[in-house]
Amino acid sequence: MAEMMYREALNRALFEEMRKDPTVFVLGENIGVRGGSYQVTVGLYDEFGADRVIDTPLAEATFTGAAVGAALAGTRPVVDILFVDFTTIPMDAIVNQAAKYEFMSGGQGQVPMVLRTQGGAGNGLAAQHSQSLEALFYHIPGLKLVMPSTPYDAYGLLVSSIRDNQPVIFLEHKLLYMTKGDVPDEEFAIPLGKADVKKEGDDVTLITYSYMTLKCLEAAALLEKEGISVEVVDLRTLKPLDEEAILKSARKTGKVIIVHEACKRGGVGGDIAAMIMEEAYDDLDGPVSRVCGLDTNIPYNLELEKACIPTVEDIIEAVIKIT
Repeated sequence: MAEMMYREALNRALFEEMRKDPTVFVLGENIGVRGGSYQVTVGLYDEFGADRVIDTPLAEATFTGAAVGAALAGTRPVVDILFVDFTTIPMDAIVNQAAKYEFMSGGQGQVPMVLRTQGGAGNGLAAQHSQSLEALFYHIPGLKLVMPSTPYDAYGLLVSSIRDNQPVIFLEHKLLYMTKGDVPDEEFAIPLGKADVKKEGDDVTLITYSYMTLKCLEAAALLEKEGISVEVVDLRTLKPLDEEAILKSARKTGKVIIVHEACKRGGVGGDIAAMIMEEAYDDLDGPVSRVCGLDTNIPYNLELEKACIPTVEDIIEAVIKIT
């Protein structure tokens, strides 16, 4: 067992999968010699060279489309797009090609491609570099969507994503790269579609994912001191969605709050809340609540930015309101 940063766990997964499978390669902007803006691909160029670690121009539509074609030809590309905000540029390749090819070909072709990117606010990068756009991909059949919160999960889920035969959107958060956690020395993979109960509790369920998992755990620890037992369910994968784990916890506590950084309007929390109400209505003590980002663009000003996304205090207030 070794303690490592989130970015180091991702880096280790890439190294191991590229050593094991010569069809795996990575491509994106500044990922080669520079090692990526967040140092996730550092060292890969030195070991695997320019044929498998490809520095691309600032042309997301072009190199994402090339990756789709490469996947159809029998390779396993890992596309690196610097900000999730920029995934709007290659949306045709993602939504109309990668997500649909297996279906439209009657299973004759597959697109085993991973698209790694990062999103979220917190660094004062303003409206075009701070969005949480997971709901765009959540809505598209044929795509899988992964959003890990810890180094352990980041490693195990990236391994599974690279080995998967369908396109996977692997969405990281910019504030998680320097966080630390224990990762086993031996190789392992975490199945996609399996949530993780990060903290057991009896009074209230917090359902969350990505960076908000850390805030929910902090809120749960503070609420514990006040005698409120909070269960924290980290979804880890939004597609496939672990409905069984969600419903089990909802029925256990009878009170559910969904927490995510993305805008409340049209967010994945609304869909999850509807599913819980449809499947576990009689087991609930009241309606499902949501703590989400404001329906606004992210400001450049750091104080205004903080006001747009959920805080630990917001989560605590929501829990107290329903207990």
